[in-house]
Amino acid sequence: MGRATTFLSAVFLALGGFLFGYDSGIITSTIALPTFVDSFGKPSDTTIGGIVSAFQGGAILGTIINMFAADRLGRRRTIFAGSAVSCLGASLQAGAVSIPMVIVGRFIGGVAVGMLTSTIPMYAGELSEAKFRGILSGLLQWMLSWGFLVAQWLGYGCSFVAGSFSWRFPLAFQNVPSLILLVGIFFLHESPRWLMEKDRHEEARAVLDRLRSGQDRDLVELELQEIREAILADRAMGDISWKSIVTRPTWRKRLLLGCGVQAFGPLSGINVINYYGPRIYGILGISAQTSLMIIGINGALSIIYCTIGLWLLEKVGRVKPLIVSAAGLAAALLVNAVQGQYFDAGNGNQMRSMVAMNFIFSLFYTPLGIISWVYPAEIFPVEVRALGNAITTFTNWAVNLIFAQFTPDALTAIEFKYFYVFFVFNLFAMLCYIFFYPETMGRTLEQMDELFGDHPVAVKDMVIAEREKEIVITQEAA
Repeated sequence: MGRATTFLSAVFLALGGFLFGYDSGIITSTIALPTFVDSFGKPSDTTIGGIVSAFQGGAILGTIINMFAADRLGRRRTIFAGSAVSCLGASLQAGAVSIPMVIVGRFIGGVAVGMLTSTIPMYAGELSEAKFRGILSGLLQWMLSWGFLVAQWLGYGCSFVAGSFSWRFPLAFQNVPSLILLVGIFFLHESPRWLMEKDRHEEARAVLDRLRSGQDRDLVELELQEIREAILADRAMGDISWKSIVTRPTWRKRLLLGCGVQAFGPLSGINVINYYGPRIYGILGISAQTSLMIIGINGALSIIYCTIGLWLLEKVGRVKPLIVSAAGLAAALLVNAVQGQYFDAGNGNQMRSMVAMNFIFSLFYTPLGIISWVYPAEIFPVEVRALGNAITTFTNWAVNLIFAQFTPDALTAIEFKYFYVFFVFNLFAMLCYIFFYPETMGRTLEQMDELFGDHPVAVKDMVIAEREKEIVITQEAA
């Protein structure tokens, strides 16, 4: 029962990923609809970029809010606040009567998603056992794929409807996952690690007992002790403040790695293809409606890719899939960049080849998409975990903002040559994964201290490991 509770909690939390995916996907179809364009007097490239990038700007603010407030609020109340803000943003977008109102609604919706995406993977990871942590934290990306799929097909279906309903209803639909999260979060347990860090020991014990119900009591007690001793060991190293994450060398290393993997997500080129897919396909002579159908099919395949990726995550680790992902992304972008330079509008085979490369790109993005949320959520000590995740997610959204704003102008100016930029970024990412990223699979959150060189916890882990062996030997003898 306890393990089922943990899994169900993680699946529910992943609704935040659905909201993120839906918010990201619905703007793709919205800005491509003639009804939307006509409603607002044919917005310029700069205005369209502003509509898209307002979401990223809001997400940046959401992560900044989390830097200062998430640790005080706790995991549950942070998600409640983010869900409430999301409802406000969605309502403004759906009722918009001017471009500024659309942009403000997008910005507020982004604030909510910034708060949610920097909390949910961390929260799921803190609830789960080490052997399932990658899968449960990675559910955010899996549900993101579902959100993107629903957005694309809903947008495609509404493209056949006349009038403003074709874009107002899809924007209003953002309220559905927000309201579910808003109400349902009260049925979840608070993170036992956050409770322990706040010295609410008995509450932490009660929550962990429920989450690990049916498991060996001695192992549950060991997990509780491990959490407590890791916190005490970190406190023994000196006063902890928000500056500690950059002044302590081992914590600073974790921060750089977390920011790196989060930055490599948007630097891969994924959001250029996601947000401006119809624009890219328009260069190939494909209509907006057909583009939305192609993107919808790609979204459906992404769910299959993501399901397989989650299954492999606890079998092959984090680092190897990242290396393969970066290499595949670079290759797909290079092929399309070269083909784009010599594109022949009358060559149907070449057009289909370039569309196929986007499908291959989506396949290779899957490991990066999952692990970019999992890795930062598991490497920070509990004292700065909320802050660390907020900063790494801030990095993601800041990079996103830059490319969301300038991509329309870049596509107009250089078309597929733009892909060479992301080809280089992916090669750089691959080298970073090879030389700098340690494998984290199979370790508890507290054992990350040993992995990154915090020696007091390494000694503690050895003691606990010996006690675990004693328990196993005793059980086998019985």
